[in-house]
Amino acid sequence: MLARVHTFTIDGLEPRPVVVEVDVRPGLPSFTIVGLGDLALRESRERVRSALGNQGYELPQRRITVNLAPASLPKGGPGFDLAIAVGLLAASGQAPGVDLDANAVVGELSLGGMVRAGRGALVVAEGAHAAGLQAVVLPREQCDEAALVPGLAVRGVGTLREAVWALAARGRDDRPAAAPDEDEPLPPAGPDLADVRGQATARRALEVAAAGGHSLLLMGPPGTGKTMLARRLPGLLPPMRTGEALEVTRIHSVCGLHDGAGLVRERPFRAPHHGTSAAGLVGGGSVARPGELTLAHRGVLFLDELPEFRRDALEALRQPLEDGRVRLVRQGRTRTFPSRALLVAAANPCPCGHGGTVRCRCGPADLERYRRKLSGPLLDRIDLHVGCPRPSAEEIGGPPGEGSAAVRGRVLAARAFRGERRRTAGPRPLEADLSPAAARTLEACYLGGALSARGRARVLRLARTIADLAAAETVAEEHLGEALHLRQRVEQDDEEVTA
Repeated sequence: MLARVHTFTIDGLEPRPVVVEVDVRPGLPSFTIVGLGDLALRESRERVRSALGNQGYELPQRRITVNLAPASLPKGGPGFDLAIAVGLLAASGQAPGVDLDANAVVGELSLGGMVRAGRGALVVAEGAHAAGLQAVVLPREQCDEAALVPGLAVRGVGTLREAVWALAARGRDDRPAAAPDEDEPLPPAGPDLADVRGQATARRALEVAAAGGHSLLLMGPPGTGKTMLARRLPGLLPPMRTGEALEVTRIHSVCGLHDGAGLVRERPFRAPHHGTSAAGLVGGGSVARPGELTLAHRGVLFLDELPEFRRDALEALRQPLEDGRVRLVRQGRTRTFPSRALLVAAANPCPCGHGGTVRCRCGPADLERYRRKLSGPLLDRIDLHVGCPRPSAEEIGGPPGEGSAAVRGRVLAARAFRGERRRTAGPRPLEADLSPAAARTLEACYLGGALSARGRARVLRLARTIADLAAAETVAEEHLGEALHLRQRVEQDDEEVTA
């Protein structure tokens, strides 16, 4: 007898429909799984065999063939266990009345027949809805996550026997889909900017970065607050809209970083170790998994000790930072991952970290080697270059600085002003907003070689963001001057590092 069960595999970040075909016929007892599965999937035979016995079912002593169609699509992971077991019970007549045509089935089985949560429940639910299925049967812990997809019934189960009951319309644990309200506020969380003492220029750069989505490089000696500043940036960003929160939840679910409790409500903050490979940073590997840049989508990617990262890993960031997406080609297949993260990097002024002070013992050759770890094209893609000098004793012992709530209020006001300006003025080049004096200054900087063509465009964007923070329709010369100051490279010499 033949049974067909609908399930899904995850290809990158996309659900791909898979039909589990189970055929039970007379012959020498055997259990074969075909269909381009990986090792974890081939081991499903032993998990299914044990789960059937421990749940009171029998493994038919016949020739059992399981085909995962389409055969040309690579499949992996233990999430096919439940679908294989249900199909086997239906094909052998041990699960009469189950509805396999309108339900998707996904879940890993323990040896005792318990259904374990896996990764990608939200993506599977989206695939089931797109395929026209009525419901999805999955581990009970992931019901809230799957219920984010409207128009799809969710049936959470804890054991193989409960899954059979749910498919036979008995003992349903249906949960109606209920996506959150589009206007529901998603409050920010995290440490407060008031904890940072001093660093007025860096704090201003953080505000500009949050208002305009600009990348930022902080350079200064150890212990001056670079990491503290970076960790407070997510609290300055506006709350995620529901669509953005769904994107983040989808990514974290596929990567196994989501606990299944509904939407991810906080903007991601990822801080990978400087030993991370290029594949770990931007994605890759034999199965093309998302990297840290994609995990930081709609949030912040913080690269501490930037010159200590592998050069090939940093160079791999260049194109994704421009395009907002990562395109990977593996095994003849192209996968695209979103990567709209706000990059924040931190670096010391020299190898010993004490550049510009009497404690520094680095020679010119050491400084040159240290500088050459970061390529010009990569630095040109970073909008803000800000020095973080050692705070004075008065600043360290003084009162707390301005808190995150006040700065975030200005960021939200600037973004609202920009949105209203775009609605009223329509699409127009940034040069049209420049005052005559600002236009002359920008032209002089470009003709003098101080800016590349890319740098000119980024300074324009910076100046427009600064004008938005001031609620100014026109980009005045002072706005452009501040943008040029915030983008000026911080070199490792005594004069600029200690300034």
